Amino acid sequence: MHYKIVGDSSCDITKEMENEMNIELAPLTFTLNGEEFVDDETLDLNDYLKKIDESDEVPKSACPSIQTYLEKFEGPHDWLFGVTLSSELSGSYNSAVNAMRMFLEKFPEKKAHIFNSKSAASKEVLIALKIDELAKIGKKFEQIVEEVEQYIEQTKTLFVLDKVDTLEKNGRLSKMKATIIRVLNLKLILTTDKDGAIISATQARGSKKALKKLVDEMPEYGTISKDNLVAIAHCNAPERAQYVKELIENVYEFRDVIIVKTRGLSSTYANEGGVIVSY
Repeated sequence: MHYKIVGDSSCDITKEMENEMNIELAPLTFTLNGEEFVDDETLDLNDYLKKIDESDEVPKSACPSIQTYLEKFEGPHDWLFGVTLSSELSGSYNSAVNAMRMFLEKFPEKKAHIFNSKSAASKEVLIALKIDELAKIGKKFEQIVEEVEQYIEQTKTLFVLDKVDTLEKNGRLSKMKATIIRVLNLKLILTTDKDGAIISATQARGSKKALKKLVDEMPEYGTISKDNLVAIAHCNAPERAQYVKELIENVYEFRDVIIVKTRGLSSTYANEGGVIVSY
């Protein structure tokens, strides 16, 4: 059957992945100091990050509208799969679900399902790749939905923030704690809970130690399996991503470890130097 995948722009797929999969991304939008940014190929990421650094405000994000999703859902496909940010972090999932209902009213002969990633960034990449893999080997629609939902529950995300500016600006981190973190050169290692909300895992002093600690503690948070992929997303930090990849490959046995760049949404919260690992 002909299928299509639609993700929101937190799905940090590469151009190569776009070419290999029938996938489109519905962009989120950001407003910062009265200026609007669209999280698509028109976004100058370096300029956007520079403006975030220079501002006392945090960009206000808006999820893709129902209409935007409906436009992305169009096509000659029989099956439609959506992949969105955690519903705990954004309204993207609810917007996509509402659009899907309208889509199925118009095309009742088609099948559709929206997956709540319960995470973001590199985990959305893994989910999209999983859907594509299962569809290409001939799995039925219902089998794909069941296996991917199970996969979402099993797949974990850990990330290291090099900067805590956004967390401080949006009030998730007090100014006092942010100051202590900077003075002691502490790097936060965060994860998501079962519902997709961001929670603190641990911390380490210095970026390299934090990245190594993240890799060392992967078995405590998720499953290490030679059948699984690892996706590493980075915000302007290719050397750090490569370092993490080499650490993982030296210690664990996975099917493959891939590196992707964060798009606008992931970069907004990861900040420059952030690394996100899903497995």
